[in-house]
Amino acid sequence: MGTTGAGVGVAAGHYAAMANAVKAIGSIIKLDSAEFQRVLVLAENPLVVTAEGGVFSKWYKYVFSFRGLTFYCKSNAELILPGGAQVIQARKISIPDI
Repeated sequence: MGTTGAGVGVAAGHYAAMANAVKAIGSIIKLDSAEFQRVLVLAENPLVVTAEGGVFSKWYKYVFSFRGLTFYCKSNAELILPGGAQVIQARKISIPDI
């Protein structure tokens, strides 16, 4: 088999891995920080997972589920969460980029 066939096989394997990740996690809706906060206040006592990091500039990641959907946000500024929010501080949040 030539290199073209091997490349197709690698691409197919990558696509299958991504499809399996989506099946395992479900739909993830990426929002900007303003829209994320707008949806967040709609939930009563939301459970929010947060992580922070960055080398040259600090960033903050947030994830929470509401009405069967998972919402994700990455921001350069720390978000103000609603008072009733339950917060879990994670070491890392990984979201597949599809």
